[in-house]
Amino acid sequence: MIPPESGSENFDVDAFDAAVGVLAGAKRVLALTGAGVSTASGIPDFRGPQGRWTQDPEAERISTLSWYLGDEVVRRKAWQARADSVALKAQPNPGHAALVALERSGRLAGLVTQNTDGLHLVAGNSPELVHEVHGNQRRWRCEDCGVEGPMAEMIARVHAGDTDPRCPECGGITRATVILFEEALDQETMQASIELARACDVVLAIGTSLTVYPVAGLVPLAAECGAKVVIINAEPTPFDSIADAVVNDPIQDVLPRLVAATT
Repeated sequence: MIPPESGSENFDVDAFDAAVGVLAGAKRVLALTGAGVSTASGIPDFRGPQGRWTQDPEAERISTLSWYLGDEVVRRKAWQARADSVALKAQPNPGHAALVALERSGRLAGLVTQNTDGLHLVAGNSPELVHEVHGNQRRWRCEDCGVEGPMAEMIARVHAGDTDPRCPECGGITRATVILFEEALDQETMQASIELARACDVVLAIGTSLTVYPVAGLVPLAAECGAKVVIINAEPTPFDSIADAVVNDPIQDVLPRLVAATT
């Protein structure tokens, strides 16, 4: 098997071949993605060595519901961070495109993502297959009346000088349609994700530390139900020991070649 052209003398050919062997026989793949799949699009991860929360622990405050709703200064910081964020300007990378190719091959049963950048949808994965567990930052919602709209509307207001843009309908506090700390996950989304884990024959975990629950629990659940496990991540994860293949090389190099070699 020809490995990706990673340019690394330490590329693990055996790990790549093991992943090919697992994915080649799959008919119902559950892809589980984390921040690592989007780093090649210029979006920093959260918990890696250069991650947002590693570099700036105070950044967690703008992602905590009680702080966001109760402190105007925190909201202003959050809105400025969104206005300056590369995430809304980012484009899908070859890793995202590979998952679109996997879907087109007819073997992607579902895609559960912890990311809020919306890039799987931008890349072309079908909305009915994509389960955004933590929401999507490309839209805003009023906390009071529930009206929603495209995030670009609010970012334009921030750039125009509105540091804490309020709802145009009721004047309520607005926010991105993402799950904040202290909030429960959407139960329908999680239930659909659990059902996918139970029914898949391979779970492909990509760019996730597998330390954030309940999403991380989908991997052992799938394994308990008979699925094989492939993990592609730069750093070790708690579930490497139960995986059938673990690849630590760059996602944007490995994933396209892995999908191409098995479709």
